[in-house]
Amino acid sequence: MDASNVARDRNYGVTPVEVMASMSGLDFIRKMFAGELPAPPIMQPIEPFDETAKPGLIVMHSVPGLRHYNPIGSVHGGYAATLLDSAMGLAVQSMLKPGQGYTTLEFKISFIRGMSADSGVVRTEGRTLNVGRRAATAEARITDSNGRLLAHATTTCLVFDLPIGTASAS
Repeated sequence: MDASNVARDRNYGVTPVEVMASMSGLDFIRKMFAGELPAPPIMQPIEPFDETAKPGLIVMHSVPGLRHYNPIGSVHGGYAATLLDSAMGLAVQSMLKPGQGYTTLEFKISFIRGMSADSGVVRTEGRTLNVGRRAATAEARITDSNGRLLAHATTTCLVFDLPIGTASAS
C-alpha cells in the first residue's frame, strides 16, 4: 500500500450544507473519498488514503510521521483521536438519509500501543453499532500492518435534520 501524494493532491474545504443534505450520507462520503467533493480540512495533516465507504463501514489508511509527534517523542494521541472520531462519525453518516446530519456527543478512546514515525501504514476501521432516529453508536479500531491493535474507541452521536436553506449548520 502506497500513500504516494494522494492526500497532497486532494482538495480540502467545507461542503455547503445544502449540497450535503441533497444526497444520502453514503453518497456524500463516496464523492468526498473520490475527490468530487472537498475533504474536511481537519484531515489535511492526517493525509488519509485508500478509503472505502460501505453502509455502516468506513476504512481508511494513514501513515504517522514526525509531524504528529508530541513533546515526549511519540505520536500524539490527537492523531489517533482524529482517525477514530472521523471513522466512527463517517460510519454513522454512511447510514443517514438525504437531509439528515449528525454530530458527536461523546467518545471514549483506549490507547493500546504507541505509534511512531516507524510504524508505517495504519488502518482505521469504523463500524456502526446502532443508528436510530435521534441517536447512533459506533466503534472504531486502528491496527498496524501486522494486524496488531493500536487503539480503539466508541462513540454516541446525535442524529438530526439538517437546516436546509441556512448559511451553515450549527
